[in-house]
Amino acid sequence: MSRSFSDLRTRLHEIIFEADTPEGRLFDVVLLLTILSSVAVVLLESVAEVRARVGPTLRALEWGFTILFTIEYLLRLASVGRPLRYARSAFGLIDLLAILPTYLSVFLPGAQSLLVVRLLRLLRIFRVLKLAEYLRESRTLVQALRASRRKIAVFLLTVVTIVVVVGAMMYVIEGERHGFTSIPLSIYWAIVTITTVGYGDLAPATTLGRALSMLLMLTGYGIIAVPTGIVTVELTRASAQPISTQACPGCGIAGHEHDAVYCRRCGTRL
Repeated sequence: MSRSFSDLRTRLHEIIFEADTPEGRLFDVVLLLTILSSVAVVLLESVAEVRARVGPTLRALEWGFTILFTIEYLLRLASVGRPLRYARSAFGLIDLLAILPTYLSVFLPGAQSLLVVRLLRLLRIFRVLKLAEYLRESRTLVQALRASRRKIAVFLLTVVTIVVVVGAMMYVIEGERHGFTSIPLSIYWAIVTITTVGYGDLAPATTLGRALSMLLMLTGYGIIAVPTGIVTVELTRASAQPISTQACPGCGIAGHEHDAVYCRRCGTRL
């Protein structure tokens, strides 16, 4: 690799991934404004009255934004030492998803509505504005969710078991004559009931069925608090060190410890 190319890649990385220089900060601010504008175009394009008047213009703007984001995505890949690592990272996948819907709309009309996923790219605002404390808190939350995943999995398995059993019981009790025409439909009713949503499109008519409904409703109120308690406990246990907003020049990942010398993911020197 020639020295000139290496210098160019380093310069690109400073502008695209860092916000310490005036150029990098300007790039990120313009990017965030462009993301907001592109999402606004998608929202307007979904309104029938607006689409009837300026539909072609909005579609042209969508393609223009997509081309810009495609160029930016390719520059991000070119500015890191390990492009595949960045492409597989969370931000890399979000960047890719931000451009795919427009291309998919050529084969699947309406797919461009999924472009609202570009809002996820606004997460970079924490780095742009140097809100490192928010990054630290988000990392604490992620750690708590990871630590809770097994407990939440057991909890969800328990809930699934309850709604399947109760749904089957309601199918036997109420039967087709009262609208419970199948066990899957009865399970749907049980999920709606236990989550206290209560659409009202399906309701028991017998005394035994109503009694079972009341028990399920009361169970639902008790269940709602369980995942919140699990995550809260893990949040109190999680302790995150202060982190910096510097992005790795190798894979582009951010969120390193403030005194880190090497990337926590690929080992590249920061």
